[in-house]
Amino acid sequence: MLTIVLVYPEIPPNTGNIMRLARNTGAHLHLIEPLGFALDDSRMRRAGLDYYDQAHVRTHGDWDSYLAACPGARRFTFSTKASRLYTEPEYQSGDHLIFGSETRGLPDDIRRSVIDDQQLTLPMMADSRSLNLSNCVAIATYEVWRQLGFDGRVS
Repeated sequence: MLTIVLVYPEIPPNTGNIMRLARNTGAHLHLIEPLGFALDDSRMRRAGLDYYDQAHVRTHGDWDSYLAACPGARRFTFSTKASRLYTEPEYQSGDHLIFGSETRGLPDDIRRSVIDDQQLTLPMMADSRSLNLSNCVAIATYEVWRQLGFDGRVS
């Protein structure tokens, strides 16, 4: 089991897609407020489809509340400012994958709150600025799940 953490997500369809991904991979989803939308936003519900009520979603009022609720979790941050590739760590069940908002990315203080080896990036072409948040989360989540032997899969 892994946990996806979205810090200050802003775009409802991205969060809905990630909610659907979490449900289909057995991941938990934690949302750090403030959110750029209401959880009952129709655009988010539409993207999450019928997984909205089935996903394991938890919200936290701020970063410190998340830390207090999840002590001892091994955390990996994802940012274009990191240099270690997301494929390099040996992930473990229970790891937390932390992603920033769509327009601002992950705040530097949160990114630097984990050790350097746990600050990760997804490779892109040199002239690229960023990938879509839900795509980044999907790529990283499937790498972790692959390393865990796709534990719990049906097919």
